[in-house]
Amino acid sequence: MTDSLRELSEQLEHFARERDWQQFHSPKNLASALIVEAGELLEHFQWLTEAESHDLPPQKLAEVREEVADVLLYLVQFASATGIDPVEAARDKLVANARRYPVEKARGNSSKHDQL
Repeated sequence: MTDSLRELSEQLEHFARERDWQQFHSPKNLASALIVEAGELLEHFQWLTEAESHDLPPQKLAEVREEVADVLLYLVQFASATGIDPVEAARDKLVANARRYPVEKARGNSSKHDQL
């Protein structure tokens, strides 16, 4: 885990400990909360066109920013609760995806790896 994510994780643990919330932070509960927050993020884009989704007005962007923070905070808490280093997991996934989606087959193609 990078130093900034580790610091964020420590801040979250301190925040929860002060409020005696660790009892509620099982992997199941954190995964559920993460999905709820991801849904709230998606809600901001639900009926927008592609162009509109790229050009959010400042107030909407501020709301989306808060949802991004919620998603990240729950993801960091989930990773901590399960002992997963999210940066290491993401790096491993990038390596796996590079094998599954070789440039010569995947460039400009949105097909799933088994359809390339």
